[in-house]
Amino acid sequence: MIYKITTDTPLQTVKDEMMAHAKEAGFGVLGTYEFQKILQSKGLDLNQEITGYELCSPKAAQDVMNELPEMSVFLPCRISVYEENGKTVLSTVNINDVMHTIDASQDFKEHMNSVYAKFVGIMKSWN
Repeated sequence: MIYKITTDTPLQTVKDEMMAHAKEAGFGVLGTYEFQKILQSKGLDLNQEITGYELCSPKAAQDVMNELPEMSVFLPCRISVYEENGKTVLSTVNINDVMHTIDASQDFKEHMNSVYAKFVGIMKSWN
């Protein structure tokens, strides 16, 4: 259900370049969440830096919501970035897994798999 990759690219570099890499793939960054800072502001500790990004391809979002409004729970698309075992990790929901569980036309599923491939391309762009 979760798609996860690692890269040797430093965490800060990935964070600094996320907006540009998303734009190259046709996505915009709608929001950024520095979870460690958010929790610290609430008096709670998080033992590592985790940053969440909300990304959107407006046309793909429109297609999803017009075809299957219930899929809006997965929007906007998200990527989390953090460190694990000395590597930078990028993770997201594996939409290909989700597509196998929904009742939709094959054309729609293929279109969404194509959009997801572009999204995964963002994640792989640091390798």
